Amino acid sequence: MLVLEEKLRLRRIEKYGAGSEKLSTLQLELLEQEPGLSNLEVQADGERPVLAGEATDVLVRRRKTRKHPGRQTLPAELPRVERVLGCAAEQCVCGRCGQPTSVIGNEMGEQLDVEPAKYFVLVTKREKRACGCGKNRVVVAPTPARIIEKGLVSDRVVVDTVVTKYCDHLPLYRQSVILEREAGLKLSRETLDGWVMQVGQFQIPMVQVMRRELLRGNYIQADETPVEVQMHDGRGSNHQAYLWQYSRPGGEVIFDFLLGRGREGSEAVSGDVADRRAGFIGL
Repeated sequence: MLVLEEKLRLRRIEKYGAGSEKLSTLQLELLEQEPGLSNLEVQADGERPVLAGEATDVLVRRRKTRKHPGRQTLPAELPRVERVLGCAAEQCVCGRCGQPTSVIGNEMGEQLDVEPAKYFVLVTKREKRACGCGKNRVVVAPTPARIIEKGLVSDRVVVDTVVTKYCDHLPLYRQSVILEREAGLKLSRETLDGWVMQVGQFQIPMVQVMRRELLRGNYIQADETPVEVQMHDGRGSNHQAYLWQYSRPGGEVIFDFLLGRGREGSEAVSGDVADRRAGFIGL
């Protein structure tokens, strides 16, 4: 009975009690050094105006303890583009004698600048050759390998999309809007998602090498992260899938996506199941 009454009391405090985290008078009375301190005294002390001498002492202490970091210098590896600013017409003539002045030097200043991304159309012309005898067929220069064969964008656009998604955490639907705004090219999010999946396919051999290197050790860390996934089975609710992480301290890290928590996930990593899907992604 006492246990139930205590639970009821705690429940009432949780539901109807004060939401503030300020100390109550009863809590303040537990302080040994100031047993008579109350909320009114704490509030009065907080509202007391700061005297001029105290404010000056605080500023002096802050100035003594805080050191100015100095002006930050721009990275030396960045390329430098010079811009020369000439003097105005009235500055090119001496104000006393009227004679033209001469340049004796320059005042230098550096600022970080940026050139916005510039989209352009890359036109590829493949050379065609034929012999005048007419006996040999026409030959054409081979087509270079591309990430997206017969795609509308170059490999640079595909790589930039993947880097922006995973390094800058910019979703694909926002990148789609940026492409339409900056380049006038309307591409759906599904198209950009296909690019990402194709890049992932090319990384599978490298990830398998990382997996084998991970299995050579005698210690593996594993962790799971629940992920809500939209399903197309008509249920109307998301399915809870899992993103598994396998690693070892100072070694490789690989990820695997699974719809469940069955043992087939660990079997796939250990090699009991053949490398049967593109779910592995490496980092």
